[in-house]
Amino acid sequence: MRLTAYTDYSLRVLMYVALNAPERSTVSEIAGCYHVSRNHLVKVAHRLSQLGYLKTTRGRGGGIRLARPAHQINLGRVVRQLEPDLRLVQCFEEGGKRCRIEPSCVLRRTLREALEAFLAVLDGYTLTDLVEPSSNLKVLLTLPPGPHPGKPTRK
Repeated sequence: MRLTAYTDYSLRVLMYVALNAPERSTVSEIAGCYHVSRNHLVKVAHRLSQLGYLKTTRGRGGGIRLARPAHQINLGRVVRQLEPDLRLVQCFEEGGKRCRIEPSCVLRRTLREALEAFLAVLDGYTLTDLVEPSSNLKVLLTLPPGPHPGKPTRK
């Protein structure tokens, strides 16, 4: 299982914005911090805004902020919404080609169980969990020290 770069960038954007709260962040500063294409992050920020994770403000003094508290942003949900294809193998596809060994295949069930376990682990974490301990991450991302983003809300 491998997450797309798009999902990876999305999680990084959310982390940066959470760490920088309550200040607004800009896509340009995030791109510079992570050494990632600004154009890619514009698309990421737009999608995260559409999904209700970010609030965007245009114009001078604009930027992005979390649209809801970090402890309310569940990683499993974010990944499910952003990953275009969680079908690990062809036989997971609805109406796809039938596999010759499908009637007695244990591999399909095993891979589905592994995918469900992967997502279940992510379901147990929120954005708050990713930004703990914030002081170390802020130093690495060259953000000014500031308020603590909150306590972990692991299930």
